[in-house]
Amino acid sequence: MLGELITNSLVLILGYAYPAFECFKTLEKHGVENGELRFWCQYWVIVAILTVFERVGDMFISWVPMYGEMKLALIIYLWYPKTKGTWYVYEAMLRPFIENHETDIERSLKEIRAKAWDVAIYYWHNSTELGQTKFFEIFHYIVSKPTRPEVCHLLPFLFQTIFL
Repeated sequence: MLGELITNSLVLILGYAYPAFECFKTLEKHGVENGELRFWCQYWVIVAILTVFERVGDMFISWVPMYGEMKLALIIYLWYPKTKGTWYVYEAMLRPFIENHETDIERSLKEIRAKAWDVAIYYWHNSTELGQTKFFEIFHYIVSKPTRPEVCHLLPFLFQTIFL
């Protein structure tokens, strides 16, 4: 359960928050001349950020009546051609906030990325160590209790083939 929580958190941070932040920086620093492309990039930045907050916030406010319908209405508001809510949300709310906190966000994401790598290495090391231990336990069990004589002759050869 803890592993799933860590994995889901890292997916949110590294799969949504970090790419959304990088997309924001690219939009703002390089400027996209194509208005429609800029609109959809802004939309995806907003959706990525909403997804991150939604995964955490759903636990606390999903009991609100018509919560799902309100989320759906917000998504439609963001892309609907007559409202073009993406522009308002991005320019009026998101852009000023991120510009004010850009260095803090970047530092936090770099720290999380470094810690995520350390966690991945730790879990990889533990899982390979556990796998190796279980493999040798099974191998030892098979060697100590042969059921057929031909298996006894094949096991040393199998061991040499796999490990040497």
